[in-house]
Amino acid sequence: MADELVHREAPSPNWDERALPVTMVVLHYTEMASAEDALARLTDPAAKVSAHYLIGEDGEVVRLVPEAKRAWHAGASYWRGLRDVNSASVGIELQHPGHALGYREFAEAQIEALLPLLHRIVRRHDIPRANVVGHSDVAPMRKIDPGELFPWERLAKVRLCLARPEKLELGDPFPNDGAFLLALERFGYDITDGRKAVEAFQRRWRPERIDGVTDGQVRAILFQLLLDRDQGRTR
Repeated sequence: MADELVHREAPSPNWDERALPVTMVVLHYTEMASAEDALARLTDPAAKVSAHYLIGEDGEVVRLVPEAKRAWHAGASYWRGLRDVNSASVGIELQHPGHALGYREFAEAQIEALLPLLHRIVRRHDIPRANVVGHSDVAPMRKIDPGELFPWERLAKVRLCLARPEKLELGDPFPNDGAFLLALERFGYDITDGRKAVEAFQRRWRPERIDGVTDGQVRAILFQLLLDRDQGRTR
């Protein structure tokens, strides 16, 4: 059956069966020079990596693994107590040179292709907005993609992810860094390496300064996110 959101199929052998229902989407960048290079790697049996979709900078959407199957995209990862992120997620790779090859803004055609695809995935699986995350969110010790230039605000405007809190009147309730890290874990992050966890949080929620320091602004943002969730304004 034709799919108006998918331009072509390039089946990857790198998948197995899911052990969990889909409750997440993880967004990545490829950190490769071209979409064809990325496609070759994501379909190489020896590489043992894949994703469900690859979106080129020109907006081409390639399906690699059916959503019903477990693609191998997240690696060792954690989110909200879940360690088998691959089983519970749909993985989308965005062709991009990444930090290693010249980090830059994401292409408009790519984001225009991502939005309807992500909308369909989120609606199909009833995925909470808080569970549309970046690779760095679920693997803060290893990954920094899709990075500080990814346009999360574009997704948030159409309710495909959580928006950065704008009002922080309640301020900073955390008496020390330890209390902040425990709250960060409660929100969903792996805090095994505290500084890396803070950097990942900043990369997503305060990308204009990523220094691993739990300053008052970062603490206030986390507190507001938790408050919104606990009061039922987000999920």
